Amino acid sequence: MAEVIIMPKLGFNMDEGELVKWHKQVGDQVAKGEVLFEINTDKTTMPVEATCAGTVLKIMLSEGEAAEVFTPIAVVGEAGENPENVLGTEVKAEEEAEPAKEIIEEKSGYDYDVIVIGAGPGGYETAIKAAQLGKKTAIVEAKHFGGVCLNEGCIPTKTLIRTANLYSEVKEAEQFGVMGIDVSKVKVDMEKLQQRKQSVVHTLVSGVEGLLRRNKVTILNGIGAFKDEHTVCVEEKEYTSENFIIATGSNVFMPPFIPLEGDTNVITSKEALDMKELPKTIAIIGGGVIGIEFAHVFSHLGVKVTVLELMENILPMVDEEVSGMVKTRMEKNGVVFYNSAKVQKVKDKSVMYELDGKELSVEADVVLMAVGRVANTEGLNAEGIGIEFDRKAIAVNDYMQTNIPHIYAIGDVNGKVMLAHTASHEGFVAVEHICGGHHQMSYERIPSCIYLDPEVASIGLTEKQAKEKGYDINIGRFPMMANGKSLVEGDSDGLVKIIIEKELGEILGVHLYGKHVTDMIGEIAVAMELEATAEEVLQAIHPHPTVSEAIGEGFMSAFYGKAINC
Repeated sequence: MAEVIIMPKLGFNMDEGELVKWHKQVGDQVAKGEVLFEINTDKTTMPVEATCAGTVLKIMLSEGEAAEVFTPIAVVGEAGENPENVLGTEVKAEEEAEPAKEIIEEKSGYDYDVIVIGAGPGGYETAIKAAQLGKKTAIVEAKHFGGVCLNEGCIPTKTLIRTANLYSEVKEAEQFGVMGIDVSKVKVDMEKLQQRKQSVVHTLVSGVEGLLRRNKVTILNGIGAFKDEHTVCVEEKEYTSENFIIATGSNVFMPPFIPLEGDTNVITSKEALDMKELPKTIAIIGGGVIGIEFAHVFSHLGVKVTVLELMENILPMVDEEVSGMVKTRMEKNGVVFYNSAKVQKVKDKSVMYELDGKELSVEADVVLMAVGRVANTEGLNAEGIGIEFDRKAIAVNDYMQTNIPHIYAIGDVNGKVMLAHTASHEGFVAVEHICGGHHQMSYERIPSCIYLDPEVASIGLTEKQAKEKGYDINIGRFPMMANGKSLVEGDSDGLVKIIIEKELGEILGVHLYGKHVTDMIGEIAVAMELEATAEEVLQAIHPHPTVSEAIGEGFMSAFYGKAINC
């Protein structure tokens, strides 16, 4: 008997699939287990095998079209069979379901249940989650999908870092026994690097738009401005919603207290990402994550880099022991640091600063301003409808609500923790609250990653913070030089640092510096969320040889006072 082939559900959150390619046509024979078609779900193309053998009798979905999961898309059976005999009941079921759908849609007095303003990582993922939970959802975007992260931040930065790291590896190939490379001829073609960066960005941005459409989120292109508490104007059109989620992100902060005089060449991270020619020298004002990642890129590409940081340490949010190791490593690569340096002004090609009571200056072809970011509410008219602010950011409670209960604010615009994954999780908290849930946002266990070489990853309290809070702590350390996989990788700089509460073994903070650690910190996030103790983590078996087994050694050092391999 003929069998109906349906659009499969290949993921927990999959509601729809796009037919990319048919491997068989009507009249073709297909064997059980043979690839019948390919679909695009989320951001991945997957082959789908035939569940039975026979002849393709009918195809109901063309290449490039999308269908909801479990929707009939083809019929396979014996040659000569009438495919309509098995399709009749399917069609009838769909026809009977349609009136119910119309009744549901007519319940709301607003155009939408949820309108998300801003399509960065927090905004677009939040919109998708709202739609998946049955809310009629729209998203407003004025510039580009994926926001700063995909277009001007996380993704393009890491693309440049990958090239910078590879460039260094090629020059060091002889240390790994790879001979015959004339390192004097090895160079980076900045135009080709920019092309690759744009290709990566385009792929991900296109994936975002596809995800929104497949999850039936309405896209409203333009700047969103509140008319009142339930109405937003987009390109002179008005849309009402029962709930709003503001996710408008942040802008580069240009400090007004640092005047620019004369013929300066001051750039921001945005311009730094688009460089097609490298300067000989660059001065970076700001030793936070943005400044240090760019210092890494430029120094590895042969630029003479100077970093001026107001605080005593670079990466002031990182455990001091780790940030000190990062500074030492970067100094070996030629980066010059001036800590406790108060920049006075930029004049022509000079950065004037005060250090230890002395007026000093540094010359540079380019000056990168990397002193942070500020919440973006431009054109939103948030103040106009009475939304309250905490300095420049929108004030929210633990459910991400503003002072107007049905208006929420997530991500950089609320100024809490300016990380893409934080924005997404805040969005899920907001959507859950809209749907009647009461999960509160917690900022105590958010992992942070810095993409240097080697990498930095951390979560929880630093040693200094734990002591300031009055905890009686044990600290475990395990050096990466004692880790076999790090030696294999050719880079044994680094450390695993574990901070636990002495009596109960509660995990207070974990700080990693080494190869691949940004891929390892998620393990600790799960452990801390489940309130695992150090003793319980030690029961988990880490595979060998991996860098991750250094985590087990670090916990052993914290809990027992001694690791095995050092």
